Amino acid sequence: MSKITSRHILLCTFLSTILMMPLWSFAKSSDKDITPKTAVHFSADQVEENSETKVVTATGNVNIEREGTVLTTDKLVYDRKNDIITAEGNIKITQPDGTTMWAQSAQLEDKMSKGTIREVKMLLSDESRLAANRIKQSENKNKYFFYGVYSPCDICEANPSPLWQIQAKKITHDAANQDIYYQDAFIMIKDIPVFYTPFMSHPDPTVKRRSGFLAPSMKSTSYLGSSLELRYFWNISDQEDFLFIPLLSADQGIVWGGRYRKMIYNGDVDISGTYMKDKDTDESRYNIFAKGRFEVNDFWLGSFDINYASDSSYLKDLSLPGKTETWLTSHAALERFEGRDYAAIEAYSYKLVSYSLQEYHLSEFMARDYSKPYILPLITYENISEPSKYGAYFKNTISTASVYRERNETKTQRATMINSWNLPYTSPFGEKYKFVASVKSDVYYIDKYINDDDESYTGAVGRIFPQAGIEWRLPFVKATEASRQIVEPVIVAVAAPNGGNKSNKIPNEDSLNAQFDDTNILNLDRYNGYDRNDTGSRVSYGINWSSYGNRFGRTSMFIAQSYYFNDEESFSQSLGDTSHLSDYVGRLYASPNAYLDFNYRFRIDKSDYQLKYNEINARIGTDLLSLYISYTSIKGRKNDSADSGLYFFDDYKEREELYTSIQAKLSRDWRIVAYNRQDLTSNSVGSLEHGGQIIYEDECFELVFDIHKYNSTDPDYDDGYEYSATFLLKTLGGIGSN
Repeated sequence: MSKITSRHILLCTFLSTILMMPLWSFAKSSDKDITPKTAVHFSADQVEENSETKVVTATGNVNIEREGTVLTTDKLVYDRKNDIITAEGNIKITQPDGTTMWAQSAQLEDKMSKGTIREVKMLLSDESRLAANRIKQSENKNKYFFYGVYSPCDICEANPSPLWQIQAKKITHDAANQDIYYQDAFIMIKDIPVFYTPFMSHPDPTVKRRSGFLAPSMKSTSYLGSSLELRYFWNISDQEDFLFIPLLSADQGIVWGGRYRKMIYNGDVDISGTYMKDKDTDESRYNIFAKGRFEVNDFWLGSFDINYASDSSYLKDLSLPGKTETWLTSHAALERFEGRDYAAIEAYSYKLVSYSLQEYHLSEFMARDYSKPYILPLITYENISEPSKYGAYFKNTISTASVYRERNETKTQRATMINSWNLPYTSPFGEKYKFVASVKSDVYYIDKYINDDDESYTGAVGRIFPQAGIEWRLPFVKATEASRQIVEPVIVAVAAPNGGNKSNKIPNEDSLNAQFDDTNILNLDRYNGYDRNDTGSRVSYGINWSSYGNRFGRTSMFIAQSYYFNDEESFSQSLGDTSHLSDYVGRLYASPNAYLDFNYRFRIDKSDYQLKYNEINARIGTDLLSLYISYTSIKGRKNDSADSGLYFFDDYKEREELYTSIQAKLSRDWRIVAYNRQDLTSNSVGSLEHGGQIIYEDECFELVFDIHKYNSTDPDYDDGYEYSATFLLKTLGGIGSN
């Protein structure tokens, strides 16, 4: 025997590290060439070379490390003459991505481009496991796993069998095409074979996107009957794809569907839709949902959101997104953001898809459907100046809108400018003030407007509306070792002229839904649009109270009321209120600990103290058992004011609903959910919707059973139970039915 030289050691370890590593993993090799300058660290208890046979032997704690990859073994033999490397005993390879492999023996030859490893176990970077009696690599770097087993499930000493696994006689990894093929494969659940296939294939883990069929799903509804949904994914490019989704139904034939997505350097597009021919009416039915967002440059942003359905019940019949909506809104915008300036050019259109309104108020439904608006363009510009040395700043808003109602030919064109001066101020005594003075100027051109007196008006009209306000707050703080309490009285005084809305000449297009609650009682302008001015002078007063505990969470309360100097000002009239004093509005929030989260909002009649609006949301319990309660009560009313023509549905129908759900965690992996939405009005229809879920979920498997019943008020939509079952295997996908 001759003593091995450092040159021999480097030659042996360099070759073994470079050429062996591709055998152990499915990971792609780097595009960069590996040069002899790559650092290699080698150690062993003993290294010898037989000068006659040209065999280099390293024994005892053999350790090779290169670029984060570590190989350890008991013995490494390199036959330089025949170019064969043999590793024996306790082979372990750890790679930088976290993949670890264990084996008992390995033999590599022909510059280590091919070889065999026996008794292999692998822990992949995603915690999945792979084992095989033997692994063989061919010259083209294809890998063959004989009698292999794959599972992403955890195992333990007490239960060595994974929840599910794939057993195959032969698993082939096609390195060039990045595919994995299984021959004679079984899917085993708790060692019980539940599915067999003579052949199966899928892309290897390095493939992120590829064209091919996805798992189908099955469903059954009263409209479609039994149906099968197929899905084919077309990978057009790394930034573009199309999902083809035909649905084969027993009662209605084929429903064609698809989804197209594209990413570009400055934005993205997402378009989906379906189309079918109704067998009963022979009518074409369809929908389209499209979203897009584009960054034109550093300041301008373009977007669109298109939502359309051919008829009101189409989304419900096919259980598509938006099936519970009243309106489908389509919107396009071009926006500019620069410093304290904002500008936007927008367009809106609407589609009425609710039958509830038709059932309860047919004339209102027909009026809305007959006069759906199209808004093009809606232009907004807003500028906020830099604050002066005293903190005062100017806010200037310019807005223009063109509203068209095609069927009744009413057209409204508006230009509005609002100039306001704002001064926030904190006194040396801790009082917080805010002074606001504004002037709003409007110019309208109206074509064929019919007011509530059945008078027609066409022509131009203008108005100027000044307004001034002052807000005063004084927080009082009391701090103890356990908590901190803050009491803050608030007073807001607003001065504005009476009247001047000119509702006989100016239609109300954007200020219809006048709401009076805790969120806007202190606002200078409580309307959410420009067509109606918040006329009249008033004083609003209220009190805020908050408590922050070091150990007991947070509690807060707010209550307020307004006094109108003129009881005929526009906002109170829009609410049907003819009193100087408004109702009381407020809210209560309590979260004393991790087991309770409570939120309550209310509106109380100032005369008889009855609740006109009542909303409660509460979550009680722990992760093991929790209860969620949501209660909403709105008193119905009919507004006969000049602006009542197109009020929201809640103006005509009393609403009182209770939603409850309970969730219980039965074990680490099992949980159940049950819920019910109940109508509590005097003409109650009972439960509007109820159902539940049984869910099993662990690290490698998910099973969900869902059943619910939706009691629709739509006379053309049949009630009935809907159920679904979803079965998902981690890394392989799943299949569902409903």
